[in-house]
Amino acid sequence: MSGPAVLPDLLDHAVATTAERTAVSHGEATATYADVGAASRRVARRLLALGVGRGDRVVIAAAAHLGVPALLFGCARAGAVFCVLNEQAPAVGYAHVLDDAEPVLVVTDNADARRLAGERGIPVLGPDLGDGPEDGDGPGDGDLPAGPLPVDPVCLIYTSGSTGMPKAVVSTHAQMVFAATAIQSRLSYQPADVVYSALPLFFDYGLYQILLATLAGARVHLATAAEAGAGLLADLHRTGATVLPAVPGLARGLARLLSRPGARPPALRLMTNTGSAMPDATVHELRRGIPGLGVQLMFGLTECKRTTIMPVDEDLLRPGSVGRALPGSEVFAADPDGRRLPPGEVGELIVRGPNVMAGYWRRPELTAQRFPRADGLFPQLRTGDYGWVDEDGYLYFAGRRDDLYKSHGFRVSATEVEAAAQRVAGVDAAAVLPPGAERAEATLFAVTRLAAHEVLDRLRLELEAFKVPDTCVVVAELPLTPNGKIDRAGLTRVLAGGSHV
Repeated sequence: MSGPAVLPDLLDHAVATTAERTAVSHGEATATYADVGAASRRVARRLLALGVGRGDRVVIAAAAHLGVPALLFGCARAGAVFCVLNEQAPAVGYAHVLDDAEPVLVVTDNADARRLAGERGIPVLGPDLGDGPEDGDGPGDGDLPAGPLPVDPVCLIYTSGSTGMPKAVVSTHAQMVFAATAIQSRLSYQPADVVYSALPLFFDYGLYQILLATLAGARVHLATAAEAGAGLLADLHRTGATVLPAVPGLARGLARLLSRPGARPPALRLMTNTGSAMPDATVHELRRGIPGLGVQLMFGLTECKRTTIMPVDEDLLRPGSVGRALPGSEVFAADPDGRRLPPGEVGELIVRGPNVMAGYWRRPELTAQRFPRADGLFPQLRTGDYGWVDEDGYLYFAGRRDDLYKSHGFRVSATEVEAAAQRVAGVDAAAVLPPGAERAEATLFAVTRLAAHEVLDRLRLELEAFKVPDTCVVVAELPLTPNGKIDRAGLTRVLAGGSHV
């Protein structure tokens, strides 16, 4: 077999070709690829000694630390299915996952997770599972049983829906290896890169930074939220970061730091973005503040990892586009009956390819709905997102199914309104709360020094009148989810409380 087939192959190749290069850093500590490879085998041996078998679920709820890559690769090497959770999740969130995934082991240092696992009779270990003496840590797997197959599941990622408790997307080895390899072919991380990842590891954008860095033989620096706050610029300098996977909040924070007198630009050569649309103004400020910075905008869903990627700085030539499909996959717009639409026509976005994940854990009806098989043979993903594809294959995002709403009898996209609001001079960030049971019209939230009526007046220069919300609320900051997306429930609480965040 010419390429990697299962997840541990990525690490084994890196160990074979660049064993002594730094693989991961956290704080001031570092570990080489040889270190991570040996630690991953210790993890696998200890899991197997505990009776963890192929297909068994292992929940990992721990803060980012040096041993995380070894934990993930070690679980995969043992044939287990890892599930990374937010270490600061509320107890109800832990309880839901423990009951839904039914893990045989929980790896955590969180008191709530420990207590809830104990109540369910699930063994708990600390996150230092890969630590131990180096004696006997040879490079081979002779003392390990036959490894997993490419079709075996390896990861559960819990993702929130519009209603109900989070559901888990099931990913196999083959799907994750394909997705990581295809993404790396477009992003081209280099062996000399330092990938500064302040993204949570339960967010697939953060999780895949470990895989992408491993494919490149690069170093991934696992940063904390505190390091990525007011000290972000200093930390980028300290670590020598060259690649920054960013969400809008992180990028805006960096732009503000660079605007201060005497600020020195970091050595970043590339910034990527997915998850939430990056405001054009923020991208412009970062390009101005960091000479030579390349930008690659992306679009994706947990259910297929990545849908499209723009070539570096292609957004300057094709404003509004989020790129082309991954190599070996395709994306197209379809009508309500699933028929392909010609270039330029808006429809539901359908993704086909090896990056389409296996479905939802224990949700057969939802899996059948979202992952139908084209012609009864090939899996595809109905994204629930809307957009159009041009004649060159570039995708333009129009809105999500749950962000489309009616205003004055017309269909409006919250995403479109947010993008327009962020083009208004003086607006730093914006979010739209669509109409709901307790509100008849949409509400715009804006982080700005402008008065609310000034925002709406200027927005009318960007949008048709029927798309401009009737109400604007000026706030100090937008509430965000742990993975950096707008927290719509938080906006609802702000509106209900009549207070500003």
